[in-house]
Amino acid sequence: MNIPFVTFEHMHNEIKDEVLKKIKDVYEKGWFIQGEEVEKFESEFAEYCGTKYCVGTGNGLDALFLTLKAQGIGEGDEVIVPSNTFIATALAVSYTGAKPVFVEPRIDDYLINEELIEEKINSNTKAIAAVHLYGQTAEVKKINKIAKKHNLFVLEDAAQAHGARLYGQKAGALGDAGGFSFYPGKNLGALGDAGAVVTNNKELADKVRALGNYGSDYKYHHIYMGNNSRLDEIQAAVLRIKLKNLDKWNKNRQEIANAYLLGINNSKIILPKINQNCEHVFHIFAIRCEERASLEKHLNDNGIGTNKHYPIPIHIQKAYSYLGYKEGDYPIAEEISDTELSIPMYYGMSEEEVDYVINTINNWR
Repeated sequence: MNIPFVTFEHMHNEIKDEVLKKIKDVYEKGWFIQGEEVEKFESEFAEYCGTKYCVGTGNGLDALFLTLKAQGIGEGDEVIVPSNTFIATALAVSYTGAKPVFVEPRIDDYLINEELIEEKINSNTKAIAAVHLYGQTAEVKKINKIAKKHNLFVLEDAAQAHGARLYGQKAGALGDAGGFSFYPGKNLGALGDAGAVVTNNKELADKVRALGNYGSDYKYHHIYMGNNSRLDEIQAAVLRIKLKNLDKWNKNRQEIANAYLLGINNSKIILPKINQNCEHVFHIFAIRCEERASLEKHLNDNGIGTNKHYPIPIHIQKAYSYLGYKEGDYPIAEEISDTELSIPMYYGMSEEEVDYVINTINNWR
């Protein structure tokens, strides 16, 4: 049996006719930037997340960067970032001119350890990036208390957590603002790059929109030195269709994850911890294993696709060598990087396929 790490085939087959019709409609209207589809998607996604405002962007990185820029964060400032995350979180900080300051995750749920945040805060700290990694929300309620105490901005990096909840509240509505990616592989994915910022702060939303539109509040009137980062009509149209199906697709992921959690019983495998009061949407199902290379080869040899999130932590990436970190400086992030293995997780996996993955893992010695 061959099981890819991810495939869009099942979801795309379900919506193919509707998507192609909608793309044709947009094509025939001849309006491709800042049109009706973007406006409707922004309204619908804000309502879905439980926020007042949504601003479409060109991608998820821009969603984070433009939010920090709109908040006035720049040269000389510092932003708290988890040491275990995709590099985009740190890049968004760096692009403003600020410095990312890393805080270790917990080893069991891979999320930023809020108990370690306060010791990294100083007079230069301006914000905390709370990353909802793999589809599970960070402890934003606790992070908000720290932020309020020190007058800090809380930005949710919700790129992997579309529809995830904490205490019943959806990702994106937990902090001061949330940045989403709609990269095709996400739970809510476009047919290319796309992103969005959600917030309840109108002033922030308006500034993000202007910054992403050449710094313009209306045509040929530029109030900021902005960027070009806008959600286009075709991507918005596709996202509107997918958004209607997101809860169903997430439920299927949760069913697959539950089967994994109940079925995988190999003593060499460390399963992810699912936190209380959190509704995990399993963008990624991340297991850990001290003998990862051997396990990965076993799975691949048996036709099962895998991935590693992320094999080199940010602090020892060449791009961040200027910060002066070395191996051993963030041991928990490094341990996760050395042992994490992502197994197939996508909408439409059959029971037979899920059982095959479980049995193949359990049979590995």
